[in-house]
Amino acid sequence: MFVLEFKAQGKTIQYAAIDEAIKTAQFVRNKCIRFWMDNRGVGQKELYRHNTALRAEFPFVNALNSHACQASVERAYSSIARFYENCRKAIPGKKGYPQFNKNCRSVEYKTSGWKLSPNRKQITFTDKKGIGKLKLKGTWDLNFYQLDQIKRVRLVRRADGYYVQFLISADNKVEAEPTGKTIGLDVGLKEFYTDSNGHAEPNPKFYRTGEKRLKFRQRRVSRKKKGSTNRKKAINRLGRVHLKISRQREEHAKRVARCVIQSNDLVAYEDLRIKNLAKNHCLAKSINDAGWYQFRKWLEYFGVKFGRITVAVNSAYTSGACSNCGAVVKKSLSMRTHACGCGFVLDRDWNAALNILKLALSTVGHTGTWVLNPNASGDPTSTLIGAILSGQVGSMNEESPSL
Repeated sequence: MFVLEFKAQGKTIQYAAIDEAIKTAQFVRNKCIRFWMDNRGVGQKELYRHNTALRAEFPFVNALNSHACQASVERAYSSIARFYENCRKAIPGKKGYPQFNKNCRSVEYKTSGWKLSPNRKQITFTDKKGIGKLKLKGTWDLNFYQLDQIKRVRLVRRADGYYVQFLISADNKVEAEPTGKTIGLDVGLKEFYTDSNGHAEPNPKFYRTGEKRLKFRQRRVSRKKKGSTNRKKAINRLGRVHLKISRQREEHAKRVARCVIQSNDLVAYEDLRIKNLAKNHCLAKSINDAGWYQFRKWLEYFGVKFGRITVAVNSAYTSGACSNCGAVVKKSLSMRTHACGCGFVLDRDWNAALNILKLALSTVGHTGTWVLNPNASGDPTSTLIGAILSGQVGSMNEESPSL
């Protein structure tokens, strides 16, 4: 499965109707979470019955399509099931107790509540929220797919407008010729990654570059009166800057990952826990700005798409061990050169990339499993605009949390 995204064009009254639908979906989800809190042990069937009761009690909930309400129930139960799973696994720290959603930005329809026009350039939402017909602006051609292949339709609100996402059930694999090459990747802060061939990809540092603009927009927000229209406008302008930075980071990770996958038959990388690494307050901003999570996610997605092998290996001692003799050489973060007692001298990251590749070739490792979630959403890439549809790249990235 993959997602195709279009910009939605409509009138102001239609955008207000979309906002109302999103608020209703948030209301249903929060009510289901509250019902679970008051009645521990209830399952998904009980939540569906509670949703039926909500539709009978509140007219504005009944105005939303029944399948959209069911999708909100599924979102609530997904957070509950994840909490129980974390408890069973006894993961350290917080277990992810279900929280109420305060800033929902999307509403999801299943196979009803919407209708595409004959030319597939407009979509009409047929529930009682009054959204009506929206124009679809984008380069994708929905005529390439059958209607029964569209499993879900999602309306998403962002700082720069509204978007319509289509979840397509179709084979997205591409036959690629073997290259006979293998590569190991060591991600870092100085360079985006260093591979086992010695090539270093520069780190663009999008957040650092846009930080001056962010500070300017944040000061504008702080000067406005709380609750005023001008403050809302200033917040929207600030959100647009954040949105641009996140898109730049995502697009960069997407392009680089695609090039790496297409050039190699096996790609090895570190199995990093970025959430734990970001607890270092001295490096948290740089770690989050690097976008390692997005890079790994797209590596695994394109690995499935092009039939390549992606292996995540344990990162322990990959920086300290010598790739020539195997001896462990302790280094501080400021030491950028690996110098071993055996006389082997090499760049620190290059040495780590060689160790990562050796580990991947000697063990099975952990193959990627992050991007195989069918309930996906995200931005299609613009790398192949104008190319044939079968050669286009779809996105499987999960929707980002609300900012």
